[in-house]
Amino acid sequence: MDAVDGAVSLGLAAVPREVSEADLAGISKALAKTAGAYDRSGAFPHENFALLHQYGVTGLVAARELAGAPLTLPEARRIIAAVARGEPSTALVLIMTYLFVFQVARNDHWPQALREHVLQDIAVNGSLANALRVEPALGTPVRGGLPDTIARRVTGGWRISGHKLYSTGIPALKWLGVWGRTDDAEPLVGTFLIPADAPGIRIEETWDQLGMRATNSHDAIFDDVFIPAAYAVDIRTPKGWEAERPGELLAWMSVLIGTLYDSVARNARDWFIKFVTERTPSNLGAPLATLPRFQEAIGELESLLFVNQTLLDRTSNANGTSITPVESNLVKLLITNNAIKVTEKALSLVGNPALSRANPLERHYRDTLCGRVHSPQEDTILAGAGKLALASHAASQTQNIA
Repeated sequence: MDAVDGAVSLGLAAVPREVSEADLAGISKALAKTAGAYDRSGAFPHENFALLHQYGVTGLVAARELAGAPLTLPEARRIIAAVARGEPSTALVLIMTYLFVFQVARNDHWPQALREHVLQDIAVNGSLANALRVEPALGTPVRGGLPDTIARRVTGGWRISGHKLYSTGIPALKWLGVWGRTDDAEPLVGTFLIPADAPGIRIEETWDQLGMRATNSHDAIFDDVFIPAAYAVDIRTPKGWEAERPGELLAWMSVLIGTLYDSVARNARDWFIKFVTERTPSNLGAPLATLPRFQEAIGELESLLFVNQTLLDRTSNANGTSITPVESNLVKLLITNNAIKVTEKALSLVGNPALSRANPLERHYRDTLCGRVHSPQEDTILAGAGKLALASHAASQTQNIA
């Protein structure tokens, strides 16, 4: 397995080789071997990211941006599906790095030299990055409000103090895009880039969740952390953010998050099919798969996964350019809910053995439940779709009257 050659300078790097189907199969198989152990221990899967870096997967999005041949959404989806089939927590941390790179590469507010430096580091070294936005009082910024994380102007830069929740991958992150506000009377709001090894950062190991346990999404505490002036990479007035309509980014988020949980559901489906084809109760004298009840159940699972496949195909092939933000959010909602239904249905049919901690189906079910917590949540998605439908109806009525 050959590592991807790192990009040297923006626009001058060779296009990295494509990750082959054989590579992806090897990744899935290798990660699956230790997925149960990481779920049990809750340890961060450092070894998994060493493996992904060997295959050139971790820095691939950044390397392709530097080479002037950006990764397409179908290509990114293909990689995330393979990683998630192996170990979903690893896939989620990788998704966050991919989305971070996607935003950095397209954000003209970033200083060019700093953008190039960060992308090169990710491309060459396989460094991990994430945007840290959620706070104890604020919750997620999607619901509005100013962050409590404060940036103070000092000689040569900024001092950052704050508390972030759900910092996915924090034990291994190199770059943190921290959402905060300045201490001005009329504050500016936005992203402050903080190297994860900056003095004054403390990790509180609070992550002990039902599922996706190896993400290590602990709390990150910033205590008067210094960053250079240029590291205030994108700060604006609150009103300046109102016009932001990241349609393409939403499509990437929906497809990659949806792919993650759909992949877990496919693992559950595969385990269930193997179980019913091999399980032969003594009173039946034939495998469970011969019973119409189980054949119908498998058909139900297939129908849910078919819907997911169709939605993912449509959205990823559009590559974010011909799908609305409301549609992207609905895609994410439908796929994650279908993934939960698949694992829940399989678990209920298997019965008591499926609840054993030694059973992969139990782990798959817990992992899919975590699909509900990613922003935007279900109430926000449905309210947005409902408001749009009502506005469309009102507009049509007005046109009819006219």
